[in-house]
Amino acid sequence: MNERIAVVGLGYVGLPVAVALAERLGPHGVAVAGFDIAAARVAQLVAGHDATREIDDARLASCGLTVSDDPAVLEGASMIIVTVPTPITEERRPDLAPLERACETIGPRLAKGALVVFESTVFPGVTEDICGPWLAGHSGLTQGRDFALGYSPERINPGDHVHRLESITKIIAADSEAALVRMRRIYGAIVDVGLHEAPSIKVAEAAKVIENTQRDLNIALMNEIALIFDRMGLATRDVLAAAGTKWNFLPFTPGLVGGHCIGVDPFYLTAAAEKLGYRPEVILAGRRINDAMGQAIAQKVVKLLIAKGVSPCTARVGIMGLTFKQDVPDIRNSKVPDILVELREYGIEALISDPLADSDAAAREYGITLSPEGDMVDLDALVLAVNHAEYIADSASLLARLREGGVLVDVKSALDREGLPDGLIYWSL
Repeated sequence: MNERIAVVGLGYVGLPVAVALAERLGPHGVAVAGFDIAAARVAQLVAGHDATREIDDARLASCGLTVSDDPAVLEGASMIIVTVPTPITEERRPDLAPLERACETIGPRLAKGALVVFESTVFPGVTEDICGPWLAGHSGLTQGRDFALGYSPERINPGDHVHRLESITKIIAADSEAALVRMRRIYGAIVDVGLHEAPSIKVAEAAKVIENTQRDLNIALMNEIALIFDRMGLATRDVLAAAGTKWNFLPFTPGLVGGHCIGVDPFYLTAAAEKLGYRPEVILAGRRINDAMGQAIAQKVVKLLIAKGVSPCTARVGIMGLTFKQDVPDIRNSKVPDILVELREYGIEALISDPLADSDAAAREYGITLSPEGDMVDLDALVLAVNHAEYIADSASLLARLREGGVLVDVKSALDREGLPDGLIYWSL
């Protein structure tokens, strides 16, 4: 196979792709390199460890991948796969700055005949109408003649050891049949369950952006009904267990919606729609519901404390978990800080702890100081915000952190209610 591949961005998406390519194509003479602008991240990978926990140390050491923070590694690459993040701004508009910087870096090193494939989530048209011209402008090459474009949306689910890169159908699309043939050959070598060839790059972009929009809306529905059932005095998990006996009832549950996908991607679709003069109603309503859940949980904590006769100003509250989902160290777009911010509005200076979150990242991203777990004791209320496996495996130690008759808020309904001690005030979504 006459290719030299470079992967730009070595995070949750890029590293698994780069490692798989090195493992499966390296033995066939295909050189695979990974590039990232974060020197600390590259140094960590060179030392043989992936802090995201997506690739274990043994696999990283044996895969044969070359990693570097020197853009010179991109020179001469016949195929460049771009996996940089696509966040949103504070105004909740698409932020294409990481993509633009990637194109600025790639452009001067782009070889004639190269294929540039984007995996980042975008709205339809970004790859061909925005990234293509950026690459052309920085390379001096002509889009569609001197270099080709492709799109293959990522479907990585952090912390999921069942649905992996090789076991999830991969969508591929390109701006020419020749480029599609190359993508078919490369991605076909690392995806065991097959490829889906979209008829155009725009179709592939649209497919990706609606995948997480659909999930966002389904979770928003669950969150809304959880708020309704709470007012009715019903446990949402009991209602869902009953409704789930019907064959076509979808198994979604309420909770905080954070991370780099579900809480972000819908805004790429709504922004594109609004540029066309259409204001989405359902999608934005779902976003409003999900973004307000941290505030709603904090307000419930306050109400339960007051009902117990504890003043919020003197209450000692602990929050267990900061990451955006269980058993991953990723804190990007976590909604747990929303709980903390709302509690502070009531004069509560809550403690927060997470064994997986990086303390420097927590301080940098949210201004949060993580407390040692040894400090999380003698609590009036405990919020189990993230159901890490180690929390659930030792629920007795969680309960021991509470004062007698304390308040336990189990956001994801992760604990066994039957095993809880008498006198405990328990609430869950």
